[in-house]
Amino acid sequence: MTDPAPSLLLAGGKVLTPDGLEHLNLVVADGLVVALGSELVADVTLDCSGSWVGPGFVDLHTHLREPGQEHKENMESGAAAAAAGGYTAVLAMPNTSPAIDGPELVNALLVRARQIAAVEIRISGAVTAGRGGTELADLEGMLAAGVRWFTDDGDTISTAGLLRRALLLLKEEGGVISEHAEDPSLTAGAIMHEGEVSRLLGVKGMPAVAETLIISRDLALAAETGGAVHIQHVSTAGAVDLIANAKAGGIRVTAEATPHHLTFDHTDLKAGDPRFKMKPPLRTAADVEAVRAGVIEGVIDIVATDHAPHTPAETEAAGLEVGAFGVIGLETAAAAVNSALGLAADDFFDRMSVAPARLGGFSGHGLPVAVGQPANLVVFDPAAEWIPSRFRSRSRNSPFLGRPLRGRVRATVHGGKLTHRLEVS
Repeated sequence: MTDPAPSLLLAGGKVLTPDGLEHLNLVVADGLVVALGSELVADVTLDCSGSWVGPGFVDLHTHLREPGQEHKENMESGAAAAAAGGYTAVLAMPNTSPAIDGPELVNALLVRARQIAAVEIRISGAVTAGRGGTELADLEGMLAAGVRWFTDDGDTISTAGLLRRALLLLKEEGGVISEHAEDPSLTAGAIMHEGEVSRLLGVKGMPAVAETLIISRDLALAAETGGAVHIQHVSTAGAVDLIANAKAGGIRVTAEATPHHLTFDHTDLKAGDPRFKMKPPLRTAADVEAVRAGVIEGVIDIVATDHAPHTPAETEAAGLEVGAFGVIGLETAAAAVNSALGLAADDFFDRMSVAPARLGGFSGHGLPVAVGQPANLVVFDPAAEWIPSRFRSRSRNSPFLGRPLRGRVRATVHGGKLTHRLEVS
């Protein structure tokens, strides 16, 4: 029998309770929040002065690279990065080698995930077999294994017919299609947004309409079938408008934005730095403002990292034109969102914790702090200034490397245990 974890006092912070932000201390023991008040004691005390204490962050778009790409990331390193970023739960994407497209692999990965103590890991499933875009994967088998989010992430679901069949099948079981909205006929061979910077660099660009065409198709099918669609990494003003109109019309659609699409625009690629290369690409300053407004107003429901680790050989050494698409984001997400948007605490936790936990079905996460609830918590200092210089992730392909940020995770608690504590030298 293992010894119980020491009780933990989180003292001096502003705690997000069901009644809002309150100056309170809290005690965690046996995996639960056991006390809220002023005069409290515990085995270990964590000073939370100047910080918000609230539900741990939840990411519905994380690439953990298992199976087959563990040289970039694995569950242990991804979980360490998540904990350092304030996350207590993540949803792993299925574009692995092989793709996660059946219950056998789902079940094997869930066994593996349960061995990881730092964060709760759930698995999403591919929509098409092998993510090949020609036939549906074993959606029913994966549903039986507990999967509820399905995506060919990295690729768009290739045809309206396949998407329609998937929406109809998943609708009855509460399944969600999470869509990478990109028309490949408009983006093949492109490496960044189509605009003045792509023309300056002499490279092929991806037009904004490549995103909005697919979103329009998906929304029409969601309206016709009654199925649920989630739009990944929204990057254009047109997409924000489409989603807003669809929600007003009662279509079952939700959406996410990434920290990098809230921060950077295509002019950051003028120097040819491959750390700013991703799909969808960084768009115009006007698009960035529209996506920020979408998150602030709640048209875009959540922030998701699209944490996409690649080795230096695949990014920095390869250069802009042939380097891999994608950036890491778990360890800088909260600071980037705080820096870009400056949300009040309740809205900040809603986009980072409450809404993603609700949408992803992560029970025990994303809950305002109350006695008796599972102790999945983050301590976040919204005023702390710092510059990212190293990562727990196995990869370092981050556009935030060396960039001043405001807001820092001071501690993370998962299942009542301290999984991250910031050591300041």
